[in-house]
Amino acid sequence: MDKLTIISGALFLAADIFAVVSLAMPDWIVSDIGGDTRLGLLWTCETLYNRSQVCYAPSLGGAWLVTLGCVLLGCVCVTATIVLLALSHCRLSVHVMTYARWVGFTAMVLFCLAAVVFPMGFYVEEIGGEPYQLPNSFQVGYSYIFFVLALWMTVVSELFAGKVCLPHF
Repeated sequence: MDKLTIISGALFLAADIFAVVSLAMPDWIVSDIGGDTRLGLLWTCETLYNRSQVCYAPSLGGAWLVTLGCVLLGCVCVTATIVLLALSHCRLSVHVMTYARWVGFTAMVLFCLAAVVFPMGFYVEEIGGEPYQLPNSFQVGYSYIFFVLALWMTVVSELFAGKVCLPHF
């Protein structure tokens, strides 16, 4: 296994971890007006006026449901890419690396689609904004930042897997 494949696999693994962590935390959109509100794709947590925190599974609108599906499928593709990269080391088939590149590319496209579709959901009742216009009382949270980091790591690792970006070692 060459150095670029190892770097690509490590970056894909880091991207997978960041994407899963971003889904697990309810900090995609946050606000501290009138209490603490944390909106996520799997969990929403609210703390109203110093009461105890209440977390529940949100009923997602169309845009955020598509985002959730894209991120979940992207995580599956990234995991499959890591497995295919590991199998390419065993040299079971000449085409394993090609499959890994295409599955990684699919993960990158799914993550990019999720990043474009997610802001369309800012119209939800909890936020009260318009598509692509987040009100001033809300801001993006750590989960969304982790997701964007996972997206960029997937792009860079795909460049390494495709040997498009060749560093000098």
